[in-house]
Amino acid sequence: MSSPLEPPLEVPIRDQSIRLGQLLKLAGVVDDGAMARSVIELGEVTVDGAVEVRRGAQVRPGQTVGYAGQRLTVVTDA
Repeated sequence: MSSPLEPPLEVPIRDQSIRLGQLLKLAGVVDDGAMARSVIELGEVTVDGAVEVRRGAQVRPGQTVGYAGQRLTVVTDA
């Protein structure tokens, strides 16, 4: 588990944005789409420090997602 002092895990994406549920699956912090939907709807996921309850919310490079003590930063896949 990450501590606040550890840098966030960088998650590269190919497009200009990715849906929040897809990001959680891509990063491997949830097992499947059903789990992603559940943790998002329960308010357990943040985007840039604010709780996000929409699974389809678009996350763009430079934004930081938090879940279960882990931080993920979206980056462009160069």
